[in-house]
Amino acid sequence: MAVRDIIEIPSPKLRVQYQKVQQVAAVQGLIDDLLDTMYSTETGVGLAAPQIGHADAVVVIDISEQRDQPMVLINPEIIAAEDEIMSEEGCLSVPGISAQVKRYAKVTVRALNRDGEEIIVQRDDFLAIVMQHELDHLHGRIFIDYLSPLKREMAMKKIAKIRKQEQRNR
Repeated sequence: MAVRDIIEIPSPKLRVQYQKVQQVAAVQGLIDDLLDTMYSTETGVGLAAPQIGHADAVVVIDISEQRDQPMVLINPEIIAAEDEIMSEEGCLSVPGISAQVKRYAKVTVRALNRDGEEIIVQRDDFLAIVMQHELDHLHGRIFIDYLSPLKREMAMKKIAKIRKQEQRNR
């Protein structure tokens, strides 16, 4: 439907707590907007509703090489998690920054799909990391929240520097 602006850190809009979706039909346009916005980026493999200014508990993910296998998770929740690994993460809401983040190696997520049917997704690969990252957005968390205070401060300084350069180039 529409490509939306992606909200970037430090906007307080990224810190909202999700609202559970009551009617799946009511979020179909939001799902389309999330997919269009995610696909409009070169690197995005997931996007959560708060990243485009909505508090609804909706996440879209597509980790396929062709970017043609979208996964829609409505009211997702992690119901099981095991082991821990470090993964390199970035975020469309934190452009130009990536960092090592500790995540669960294996997760089981329960959600509704786009048709309102309950699904259970159990993964122990890259998708497990992406699901955790996107579900964090529904809880007002961003991957840099997992960094030490010093690394988080360094990341924020780098973001400020990138923004200054972007403004100069306009």
